[in-house]
Amino acid sequence: MRRLKRNIALWCAILVTTLATVQVTATPVGAPGGNFTLKSATGKNIRLSEHRGEVILLNFWASWCGPCRQEFPHLDALHRKYADLGFTVLGVNVEQDRAQADKVLRDIPVTFPILFDNTSVVSELYNVEAMPMTVLLDRSGVVRYVHHGYKPGYESLYEKQVRALVRE
Repeated sequence: MRRLKRNIALWCAILVTTLATVQVTATPVGAPGGNFTLKSATGKNIRLSEHRGEVILLNFWASWCGPCRQEFPHLDALHRKYADLGFTVLGVNVEQDRAQADKVLRDIPVTFPILFDNTSVVSELYNVEAMPMTVLLDRSGVVRYVHHGYKPGYESLYEKQVRALVRE
């Protein structure tokens, strides 16, 4: 029995040490963004690779996320302002059931495409760990900026980063 307790204690110590050194983070800045295909709110499949050559802002969101809803009008304004310069916002809803997302979109309509990641494949690809999470990709599809969460005023930072990327 003593030996069993020692082995369990040893395995627990190894597990804690291992977990302490493993850090799950968002797709690292400077890495290529992962390609994906998702169904859009219009029913059309959208592939990220079809937007190569554009600056892309991926915004991962959920209907239960208050900051997500607060951020939407700002993202839509950014999308409309820079669309002619090769910029696109793609809103990626992370919920399994899109009914609540559709309700949010009725309350807060946006002009940018909304995609549905109901199997969490894309969320896992980008290691989404907070709501909302915003990823800015340059024209080559490389991750340039990653933002976790949203507070009023972040939209100014987004705009500054988008302006820099569309000028490249």
